[in-house]
Formats: sequence, C-alpha cells, structure tokens
Amino acid sequence: MKLAKLTLAIVALSALAACEGGGIGPDKGVDRGTDSKDLSQLRAGIWVDPNGCDHWIIDDGVEGYLSARLDQYGKPVCSGAAPANVATGPFKGGATSIFGDPL
Repeated sequence: MKLAKLTLAIVALSALAACEGGGIGPDKGVDRGTDSKDLSQLRAGIWVDPNGCDHWIIDDGVEGYLSARLDQYGKPVCSGAAPANVATGPFKGGATSIFGDPL
C-alpha cells in the first residue's frame, strides 16, 4: 500500500511540475502571428449566426478571432446588420499577412 501511495504522489508531483509556472497563461489580447501586435490595433466586423445574432469577428490572415456581441446585461445582440451566415464590416482591417487569404 505504501508503494501505491508513493507512486501516486510521484505522478501527482510530476503532473504539477509540468504546469507552466502556475500563472494564468499568455495574454490573449495579443496577436502572436507573423505581424504580432495588440488586438486593439485590428478592426472588427460583424458575423451574423444562423439564429440572426451578432458576433465580433477579426480575420488576421492565418488567425481569426470571434466572440459573441453582447449588450450591457450580457444578452446577445441580434441587430439584423446582415443576413444569416454573412460577415460584414472591416473585419480584415489592420491585418497584414505574408500568407494569402482566399476569403
């Protein structure tokens, strides 16, 4: 029984040692692609989902970012800015990529 507890303790310590410094991870507000910059420098457009609700969308060539558009109470915004499954606005604005983007 002592061997099983010792083995379990070693496995648990090894798993904890593999963690990345115990922090919260890298900043999700920074683009780490070929033209690294803060995401606030990119321009968002709106994609309308099949239910008619809006989502903020940014296309940076290789990477893309999407989040639900919410009102001040946390409820989805369904503005009718475009037909369902359509992206509108300057969602590729501010992006420069060495890779071609066929869309």
